[in-house]
Amino acid sequence: MGGASEWVERVDTSVAHPARRYDYWLGGKDNFAADRESGDAIAAAFPAIRTAVVENRAFMRRVVRVLAGEHGIRQFLDIGTGIPTSPNVHEVAQGVAADSRVVYVDNDPIVLAHARALLTSSPQGATAYVDADLRDPERILADPSLRATIDLARPVALILVAVVHFLPDDDRPYDIVRTLLGALAPGSFLVMSHATTDGLAPELAAQIQSGRHGPGKLRDKAEFTAFLDGLDVLEPGVVSVSDWRAQDELDPRPGFDEVAVWGAVGRKTSG
Repeated sequence: MGGASEWVERVDTSVAHPARRYDYWLGGKDNFAADRESGDAIAAAFPAIRTAVVENRAFMRRVVRVLAGEHGIRQFLDIGTGIPTSPNVHEVAQGVAADSRVVYVDNDPIVLAHARALLTSSPQGATAYVDADLRDPERILADPSLRATIDLARPVALILVAVVHFLPDDDRPYDIVRTLLGALAPGSFLVMSHATTDGLAPELAAQIQSGRHGPGKLRDKAEFTAFLDGLDVLEPGVVSVSDWRAQDELDPRPGFDEVAVWGAVGRKTSG
């Protein structure tokens, strides 16, 4: 990362950014007028959006706990980190195993500033922060900080939570995910959630995808499931993020129409 002046130049407060808009929905303070305007417009069309983002974060925490506790995963690569909202990946993972190692990746300098200040590791483990874009997986994989923190010859949990839906088809999202998975050892996991058109009125889906709120594409269940091709999908399969191993969460659980986000975890079994 460059100096402070470079960071200021990179922060365009006139354009909504997904991480800052997400922060706004979660009740955070690290957002600007453009983020709030965009967030309010989406919330007006889809009033359950705040439920969706809360459930998405809870899904991430449950998955990390399961992978660290039941599958012995000690390395996590979280791409599209977002502005830190405790508990974060390393807090959950190191709460299970203090020697867990986490690399956070994002392309918003505000996210990276907060990450460097707030996401401090346990003494036994490690955290690192990579300033990169999901659309450049080779750069992410080659980053010296990642290579110094994570051993790609050992299993890694690749976390792509609520980020791939910002990639339109022209960005070749399936190729990006395959490139990332291809660099990981057998026994690694893909953790993924993705906003969907399923259950949404066509006019609402069209409004969300109009481009007004930035590029991206909502994908239906079949399109989402295709990201998991070749992986062994953990039970309960492809489900609403609010229902993934949520037996210990408070009832009643939100209905799918209140969340509209698919979630799943797949295990890579071969090279």
